[in-house]
Amino acid sequence: MDDVMVIALFRHALTEENKRRGYLGWSDSPLCLDEARSILPLTRSYNLLFSSDSGRCVHTAELLFPNKAKISLYELREMNFGEWEGKTYSDLRGHTEYENWLKDPGNHSPPQGEHFTEFRDRVHAGWGRVLKHMMHDRASRAAVVTHGGVIRLLLSDFAPIKKEFWEWNVPHGYGFELIFKKEMLRRGGRCTSLQEVPLMAKKHG
Repeated sequence: MDDVMVIALFRHALTEENKRRGYLGWSDSPLCLDEARSILPLTRSYNLLFSSDSGRCVHTAELLFPNKAKISLYELREMNFGEWEGKTYSDLRGHTEYENWLKDPGNHSPPQGEHFTEFRDRVHAGWGRVLKHMMHDRASRAAVVTHGGVIRLLLSDFAPIKKEFWEWNVPHGYGFELIFKKEMLRRGGRCTSLQEVPLMAKKHG
């Protein structure tokens, strides 16, 4: 099994801003208290732990992996929504720039925010840093605590079944383990299998 490598992608727990459905990119918001209380430390073992440097991801990583050293990477941040940070669909609907972005995010971007190409290139750079650390430390298993958009992008690029960015459902407090052959991972190929990993403790029953 020396040629098998695992990278787990975990989305941070629900925040207060997520709860009101505000766009939350480079701005931050505290985790909902009930959600935070529902996260139990993971029993799965990983050699390395990475996190977006956003507070909500750092906090989630600390709940999942208490006392484990983590490497914070700004490249793993969510998309920067610029002037739309904190605003909801109800706030923005009817605005031409917003409607154009919803229809064609590849050719439109939030005012003062990131274009999708910039977001993709940044996340790919972060993925490259994760791989570099894994290869340097000869680590076969790594966990990454990050954001919904980042996970959707990486799944669209590396999941065994090809699906578009918005086709992936990535709930808060949920994860995916991508299992690669080492050489395929080095070459930027797709993983051989994908396993879902729920993080939240059951509140009932």
